Amino acid sequence: MIELTSLNGSRFYLNPDLIYRVEQVPDTTVTLTTGKVLVVKEKAIQIRQLIIDYRHQILVGIQRRV
Repeated sequence: MIELTSLNGSRFYLNPDLIYRVEQVPDTTVTLTTGKVLVVKEKAIQIRQLIIDYRHQILVGIQRRV
């Protein structure tokens, strides 16, 4: 899960596998595969890096078990 911040400042965790699209126009909107749209404080490039880091942690965990 990745941690994001809503515009009101509350933090929440999101499963990145549910992300369909991330746009920055000018606020960052995250559209989920369900059609729900979230507006967050993080920039699109930050979300991209959070997803990369999350998936990297999963792969490292898998490699350690093998």
